[in-house]
Amino acid sequence: MIRDTLANSLKDSLKAKDVRRTSTVRLIQTAIKDRDIANRGTGKDPVTDDEIMLILMKMIKQRDESAKIYADNDRPELAAQEREEIVIIKSFMPEQLPDEKVRELCAAVISETGAQGLRDMGKCISTLKERYSGQMDFGKASGVVKDLLK
Repeated sequence: MIRDTLANSLKDSLKAKDVRRTSTVRLIQTAIKDRDIANRGTGKDPVTDDEIMLILMKMIKQRDESAKIYADNDRPELAAQEREEIVIIKSFMPEQLPDEKVRELCAAVISETGAQGLRDMGKCISTLKERYSGQMDFGKASGVVKDLLK
């Protein structure tokens, strides 16, 4: 379970006095706990590993955007910090599929679902998310699906 991996990683980083890793793991755990609390308020169960993958993907996207903003505003030290956090967050995720494989899987899902046009795009993306959560960037995948459906 990802929660156990995060807890062990936090212990290890505290022992090693790795400040960046410790703070990043704590940020991840806080984001998960926030989602658990939000779910509890609506009567849902605590987040699953698949939902944790989505949280991690969102955190990576946020840091990537921040790094670009810092780089554009001549703050390379802050951009580097964001990129270090991205590497740490990615270490808790499964290996990302290469672009060629993403394209291949998108084509397979399109033919499997019988998608005819852009109106069927949602069906394709939901199938991809169900099967490959945490393994691909769905922003890029939706672009591929859109190209293939044209």
